[in-house]
Amino acid sequence: MYQIIQKEMLTPTICRMVVEAPRLAAAAKPGQFLIVRADEKGERIPLTISDFDVKKGTVTIVTQPIGASTQDIVAFEAGESFADVVGPLGNPSEFIGMSAEELAQSHFIFIAGGVGTAPVYPQAKWLHEHGVSVDVIIGARTKDLLIYEEEFKPVVDNLYMCTDDGSYGFKGVGTARLEALVAEGKTYTQAVAIGPMIMMKFSVLTCKKLNIPIWVSMNTLMVDGTGMCGACRLSVGGVTKFACVDGPEFDGYLVDFDEAMRRSAQYKAEEGLANGSK
Repeated sequence: MYQIIQKEMLTPTICRMVVEAPRLAAAAKPGQFLIVRADEKGERIPLTISDFDVKKGTVTIVTQPIGASTQDIVAFEAGESFADVVGPLGNPSEFIGMSAEELAQSHFIFIAGGVGTAPVYPQAKWLHEHGVSVDVIIGARTKDLLIYEEEFKPVVDNLYMCTDDGSYGFKGVGTARLEALVAEGKTYTQAVAIGPMIMMKFSVLTCKKLNIPIWVSMNTLMVDGTGMCGACRLSVGGVTKFACVDGPEFDGYLVDFDEAMRRSAQYKAEEGLANGSK
């Protein structure tokens, strides 16, 4: 059993949980994910690791209760335990394998949207600890939906908050903020986008225009998380890949986002039935 040490609602619809999982915490790297099973009859839910603490033996997950199973996860309280937490799974972020010389010459820009902001945090923290220049753009529709602002401040060079309605920070989407930064003279060697599929698609289009390489996390496609179900198939450079075992991060220039968005919507009818039965 995996005990929930801490539970906090970051917004009315986004929940952060710190879970006791010593072996997972000791092996975890930025970019990887885990699978939570709420109870013995629960569905396997892949969630990107939002932080890990080797000394405390804990991992952090951030969940937005959209489907029936994520609602079950968020219903748990501190002191209760999940039936299973499995991981770390997937491949670490590409920069984990970069040499010290490559890292020293790098300047990263992260474009984070919604609940996708949380898994950016361990990546930015790792890069900061290795002396890499890191800027982060966090976007949401309104101020009330922004998360992780205080957590990011100690681990980035510059933090840019954006809201679609202008209620906080830059008025506009994250890609517009990136274009404004480049117009001001900022230069970046690598971008990373994590968030809703449509946001990542337009992040790639913007980075192509600005000639910035970009990685994207396709974790939203995953279902089983082991490569067995095939639900997370996507085309990367014309080759079929699986987000769970080949990713979850890929070269954004090579991802067929139109196909990926169609695939991400394939279980909406089933989720609607499951939600209606609860």
